[in-house]
This record gives sequence, structure tokens and C-alpha cells, in this order.
Amino acid sequence: MPGIAKVNARSVLALLHDIVAVAVAWIGAYLLRFNFELPEAFSSELRQTLVWVVPVQGIAFFALGLYRGIWRYASVNDLRRILYAVVLGAGAIPLFFWMLRLEVVLPRSVLIIYPALLLLMMGGGRLVYRLWKEQTLFSDIKWSGEPVLILGAGDAAASLAKELALNTAWRVVGFLDDDEDKIGTMLNGVRVLGRLGELANTVQRLGVTQVVIAMPSVSHRQRKRATSLCVKAGVKVMTVPAFEDLLSGRVSISQLRAVELEDLLGRDPVQLDEVGLHQQLAGKVVLVTGAGGSIGAELCRQIARYMPGKLILLDAGEFALYNIEQDMAKRFPQLEIAYLAGDVRDTARLEQVFEEYQPSVVFHAAAYKHVPLMEQDNAWQAVRNNVYGTWCVATCSQKYGVEKFVLISTDKAVNPTNVMGATKRLAEMVCQGLQQPGGTRFIIVRFGNVLGSSGSVIPKFREQIASGGPLTVTHPEVTRFFMTIPEAAQLVMQAGYMGKGAEIFVLDMGEPVKIVELAKDMIRLSGLNEDDVSIQFVGLRPGEKLYEELIAGEEHTLPTPHPKLRIAEARTVSAEDMQSLLAWICSEQIFSGNAVRARLKQWVPEYVSASNGIQAGI
Repeated sequence: MPGIAKVNARSVLALLHDIVAVAVAWIGAYLLRFNFELPEAFSSELRQTLVWVVPVQGIAFFALGLYRGIWRYASVNDLRRILYAVVLGAGAIPLFFWMLRLEVVLPRSVLIIYPALLLLMMGGGRLVYRLWKEQTLFSDIKWSGEPVLILGAGDAAASLAKELALNTAWRVVGFLDDDEDKIGTMLNGVRVLGRLGELANTVQRLGVTQVVIAMPSVSHRQRKRATSLCVKAGVKVMTVPAFEDLLSGRVSISQLRAVELEDLLGRDPVQLDEVGLHQQLAGKVVLVTGAGGSIGAELCRQIARYMPGKLILLDAGEFALYNIEQDMAKRFPQLEIAYLAGDVRDTARLEQVFEEYQPSVVFHAAAYKHVPLMEQDNAWQAVRNNVYGTWCVATCSQKYGVEKFVLISTDKAVNPTNVMGATKRLAEMVCQGLQQPGGTRFIIVRFGNVLGSSGSVIPKFREQIASGGPLTVTHPEVTRFFMTIPEAAQLVMQAGYMGKGAEIFVLDMGEPVKIVELAKDMIRLSGLNEDDVSIQFVGLRPGEKLYEELIAGEEHTLPTPHPKLRIAEARTVSAEDMQSLLAWICSEQIFSGNAVRARLKQWVPEYVSASNGIQAGI
């Protein structure tokens, strides 16, 4: 029989428990039948039949594999097997007595009471054991541990509360949920106290300092609201993993993580044209320049999901290239990837790369992006890298028959007040000027700041909080657009697929965020307040402006089939101007910062140099 194959000490103890339960249930059935006044004749019959009932029922237990499970993990399936075994045994007992022709008179009520008692004792025994092992037998009277409030009262919240009950460091004191039908109900012995909007009053009344958001399947807007309520209430906040991670089995509900700024500023996932992107990228050779940067690296990870024939990663920085090589080798070991060191201004190296690998799609993310650094002593290098480098990669793409060239641009190219923004606007114009009918299709994508990118304000604030502050903010009114790095990379890919040539795609960046409010949120998310970490205003840096725009005043946008993408109708460069521009950016001469700014003003009339004392928005 399958249950006899392996018997260990735990199985022997379980068997002994069940044998005793059989005996007690059989005796109990007789006693209940006769109201505990058992006649002598039936007492003798009880003893005679008991010696046969135990082995018959035991055989039924083994036949249905009752001893292959572990009591600590007893479940509904185990209870179902117990039920089948009890019913099988109860039916076999009278049949067995008939076959042996035993002269006994079994009261019919005994055959009904016996299986009910046996099922109760066997199932109840396993339940009590599991509750005892999981330390939840008396969990309703748990008084130790830090009080914690759970936002959400669904399946995830119930599972989380059950797992937290095993941890002596935590004590769940209640749930909050906006579902009116759940308010006042109990989950694992803990009450749903009210709506999410009552969070501030609830934590104050209960003395709660720790809140867990357990709503993995709701929209990001709802999770964002829950996070905002926690931040305003001044409590420490954690969250369960995303629904996709739970569904995949990569993590469990109890693997809590701290809420990050991305949970406050991020948005609902991007809906991609998976079929179209697969057609564009699968089996193709794809080149990413600036592959070691924040956007470039994320582009590589997103592109790899579509299984290109080969992925070419080009970067001028050795350490950045090493980092992305380590990451990609771990994530996509089966993918063929080339890691190439090279500068986008090195035409000989570009010729070698394009001739050897023959890419079909190019994502050009290589650029100098740090506004103050490019403004002060590196203006000409910004022109050479951002404009000339773009021209070098773009012309190689044309020469070697690349299907699509996608330029990563920036909102700082709109009404620029700095060298970096003006050079990116020139790079856009170069790509538009190179567009020819039937040739490589040049697509430009503009977007604002991305959360956590190298050189951005978020990592800087984290470092300042870790060192005790102060947090340095340039101006009380300065605002910026933000999106997550994965969202930006996905929309760049989507725009690349949709582009027909020479379009400037503008990403929907949502609402602008005040940097000072961002700083305050980060302080609160760290479990501190402004008394612990101060905020200091240091003034706008060279080239910075109070706010960013995604389209210039004279530009208009057209809708696209994708809700987060629009097309800007921007001024293009004439063929004559293009030749003059190329003569300047290809020059081997080195120009001073003032000379560069003067020429940028000539090519980009909307450029107003902040270095001349003019700050946009003031």
C-alpha cells in the first residue's frame, strides 16, 4: 500500500493518536447510544468488536495515505483524506463482521455516531497541533510586540496578519479598508476598524508608529494615496511585494520592504504593444549607446526581454560598462551580448562596430547631462558629445542601413536656459535634418527627470539624510517632472516602434513636483521630521531654471494611439543651416564657453543663457 512505503517516528506517533481516537470514538458511540448506562450484554459486545474495529479502521487510514503529510501543515486536503478514510472504515466494519459471521448485533445509531466522533477527534487533534506549532492557539491574547496597523483587508492582508502573528516582534492591532462591507468584520481575530481616510486618527488613538500597506492588486493610484496618507500621518510605512512578484512565486507576502519615493511619485504600469515590439526587436541586432548610464542600462534590460538576436552595449566609461556586464550576465545568461568600450565621437570605432555587427535598431542614450558641469567649464565638450556624437552615430546608422535610430532627448531642450539643454535641442535638429525618404527613420523622445538616475536629486537627498542633513534645495519654488526609470525606458521603446521618421515624441510626465515637497516626503519616509533634518535653500545653480517644459511656446502636440505619448510639432533645420551647423560641430578648434553660448543662441533662438543672469520663471 502507498502509505506503508515509509514510516518514521512522526508517522508512528500520528498512528498511535489515531488508534486511540478509533477506540475512544467506538466506545463513545456506545456510551452515547445508551446515555452512558451501557447494558452488560452490549458491554461484552463492545469489547468483542473493538479488537476488530481498530485494525480495520487502521487499514483504511493507510490505504488513503494519512501518514504521508505533516500535521503542522495540515490543510483542507488532509481533512478530506481523513473524511474518506473514516467513511471507508465505517462502511467496512459491518461488512467485515458479516464476512466473519460474527454473532454481534451492532446498533445502527453506533454506526452513525462513531464516524462523527472519529472525524471530530482526528481533525480536531491535527488542528490543535498546527495552532500550537504556529503559536497561534492563543494569538488573540498576544500583548507583546510593536503594534502595527495594516492598510487593506483582502486576501493579502489576511495572509500577512497570519504570518505576522508568528513573529513576536509584531502585534497586528487592526485593519483599515475603504470597502464598507468589510468595516467591523474580523480577519484572523483582528477587527477592520474603518476607512483609509481615518488613518491619522487611528494611529494616534492606538499609539501605532508602524503601518504596512497590503494592497498588491489595487491600482498604483490607490497605493499612492495610501502611501501619502501614511507619510502625512508621520508613521513608518512598509509595503508587501507587488502582485506580479507574488503571483510568480519569487517572493512571499511576508517579505516586506520599505516604501520608497517611487511609491509616491510613480504611476500605473505602461501598456506596451508587446506584439509590435517583439516584431521590431526579436532576432534583430540592437545597439545601445551610453549603455552603462541609468536610462541606457534600463533600456538594455527592457530590450533583452524581447530576445534580440544580439545586443550591442557601447559605453565610454569602463566601470559603467563593467557594471552593466555583471548585471546582464546574471539576468540574461542565454542572450548573446557584446560589451564594447568606445566613444560616440570616435568615428573609426563606430565604423568598426557598425561594419562588424550590422545593427538594425539603435538607441542613442550617450550624452553629457549634468547641467551645472556642462555650463561652467565644459560647454564645448557638451557640444562635441551631445551634438557631434549624435551626428557621428546617426550618419553611421544611415550608412549601414539601420532601420530605426532613437535619440534620447530631454525636457531641458525646450526653451533652454543652459548649454546642456541647447545642445540636446541641436541634437534633435541634426536627427530631423538627416531624415531622408526611405532611409533610416530617426525618432526623438523627450522626457524629464527619472527617479534615482545618477546625478539626480534623489540619491543626493538620501546621502544627506544618512549624514544627518541638511537637505539642500536650490529654491522654494523650483519644480521638476519625474518618472521611474523603467517607465521612461518602456515609453522610449514604444515611441521607437511607433515612429515613422523625424517625429519628436513627448512623454506624459504627469504633474510637476516641487523639489522642497520631495525633500519633505523623503525625510518623513525615513521616519524623521524637519526637526531632525533641516532643509536649506542654496540658490539656483548655473544653467538651472525654476521649472521645466516639455514643449516650447510655439510648439503644438498631436495625439498618438498611446495615451502617454504625444508628438511635438517643432521647428526643423534647413539644408543650408544644416551644412553650416555641421561645419561648426565638426570643427577641431576649441571654443570658449561664451563663444559656444553665442553660437548656440544663433542655432536655437529660444535659448536664453542663464549664465548671463537671466533665469526662466523669475
